[in-house]
Amino acid sequence: MPERQVTEVDGRRLVLSHLDKVLWPATGWTKGEALYYYAQVAPVMLPHLRGRPAAFLRFPQGIGEEGFFAKNPPPGLPAWVRTVTAPSREGPKERVAVDDLATLMTVANGYALELHVPQWTADSGPDHHDRLVVDLDPGPGTDLTDCCRVALVIRELLAADGLTAHPKTSGAKGLHLYAALRPAPAREVGAYAKALAERLARELPGLVVARMAKALRRERVLVDWSQNATAKTTAAPYTLRATAVPGVSTPLSWAEVEGCESPEQLAFTPDRVLERVADRGDLLAGLLTDAGELPRG
Repeated sequence: MPERQVTEVDGRRLVLSHLDKVLWPATGWTKGEALYYYAQVAPVMLPHLRGRPAAFLRFPQGIGEEGFFAKNPPPGLPAWVRTVTAPSREGPKERVAVDDLATLMTVANGYALELHVPQWTADSGPDHHDRLVVDLDPGPGTDLTDCCRVALVIRELLAADGLTAHPKTSGAKGLHLYAALRPAPAREVGAYAKALAERLARELPGLVVARMAKALRRERVLVDWSQNATAKTTAAPYTLRATAVPGVSTPLSWAEVEGCESPEQLAFTPDRVLERVADRGDLLAGLLTDAGELPRG
């Protein structure tokens, strides 16, 4: 395959490079295969990215070599790529909004193998979040099956507050639960998530911890509420993950969560994810439509 390949995506001229370069040495998976995956999954992925200031985990030398987390727009970004303003410790900064296929292919071609986004959009603004996220991270001695047990409890607690929970794998070890919100003050969303985590830690002390301290996490699932902070980002739905074997942050049905008996049941390759999308569509589609009101008080 040529080292450089010129193509047109949605009327934009792109120069894709080093498509034969192996980025996942354990499987021989190449940059070209990663770009193909993103091109195919884009119709269901992009609605979960649009308008959100993205951050990227970039691996120019492939998985197993040192990668880096990048928030600033990469050098040489085409002028047509949309950027949005996000707060930072140094003041407002421009970030890439992955709004369309051409932008997605551009950042992936620049070795942005993972895409992460916050719980707010440029339209709602950083002070108002339109998603609640709960990150379930298994500590030593626990695994994804334990995360599923906790997720089922969280689903009921959110439902009691009028919110609909939507699950997806992290693509690594854990599970993410989302609930769509009518834009609510960031401070209130964070407080709600923290109170939810602390309640679970009180009611399920042998299974759940709400604090980051490593000494507390053995045999327990961390209910990480902190990703609701304005400055934090979470692995986007359908993003590839920098695991030894290519993983994907994969939307799930609740039946799959209920029936999970081993972590392997919910580990999906990119090819399998594309098959699922072809068969079942976007299992996170409800996250785009069923916004609830954040409980007050």
